Amino acid sequence: MPYWTLAIITLGLLPAFGALAQQYPTRPVRVIMPSAAGGGIDTLARLVGQRLTDKLGQQFVIDARPGATGIIGTGIVARAAPDGYTLLFAWTAPLAINPGLYDKLPYDVLRDFAPVALVATTPNVLVVNPAGAVRSIKDYIEMARQGPGKIRYGSSGIGGSSHLAGELFANLAGVKLDHIPYKGTPPALVDIMAGRIESMFAAVAPALPHIRTQRLRAIAVTTSKKSAILPDLPTVAETVPGFDAETWYAMVAPAGTPPVIVNRLNKEINAFLQEPTTAPSLHQQSFEAMGGTPEEFATYLRNEIGKWGKLIKANNIRAN
Repeated sequence: MPYWTLAIITLGLLPAFGALAQQYPTRPVRVIMPSAAGGGIDTLARLVGQRLTDKLGQQFVIDARPGATGIIGTGIVARAAPDGYTLLFAWTAPLAINPGLYDKLPYDVLRDFAPVALVATTPNVLVVNPAGAVRSIKDYIEMARQGPGKIRYGSSGIGGSSHLAGELFANLAGVKLDHIPYKGTPPALVDIMAGRIESMFAAVAPALPHIRTQRLRAIAVTTSKKSAILPDLPTVAETVPGFDAETWYAMVAPAGTPPVIVNRLNKEINAFLQEPTTAPSLHQQSFEAMGGTPEEFATYLRNEIGKWGKLIKANNIRAN
């Protein structure tokens, strides 16, 4: 079809697109969260859902569909009608880590989803036992070099953010660490405090109470920039250039969802994130507000899939 013909058709549809954006939504919207209710992502998803409910005049209902590291719920949205009435609120694992970790998935992130908005991030934090000698990233690297493979770091499970943060650190710092997978973060933190393992690149929320009571020593955050949640801590990247291992949370829609709907959702989410009271409220829940355009999130998502996929392949990491 000639370009000028396509342009005429597009111009003719603009009034219809505008009407669609103004009318949407006309019924409740289902927001699938591929995780169990009650966790940190649940809190964040409900905050965003309530904001959209208030501003758009229809209920945005959070529907928890846990299972298989987010694969079950994410697959449901990939197969949903692209009409704006089924959305996905997910985190790093289903959208950026799973494509490299599993040989087969019931979805293709770049093919099956339309990015809506990057909502928030949360850092991991390298923690150690306070009775030990490690007080900085330089100390940690030096200890690892003196005894290759003797520093044990716990994780919440194979392929999780705490595992991959440790693998990324070892690769970039040129050291060898011994990975000890656990079933969740709390038991790994208990073993650090008991002296059974040395360290963990832990999610900040479960680690923070123990840091505040000095049962754990926080060394550095894993984000590329300093975190407002732990503002006194340096970043790992200050010592190990290029290191960045944050957990992020975002909304996507099924591919083919009309751009006017995607942009309307993005506009309202950004307005919420930019309100003066939002950032302090999110900090209390260990989140940092992000935002940006759908296009910016699409670029970020492609980069994250590439980064973690390359690391997973280089280290021959496979899901259990």
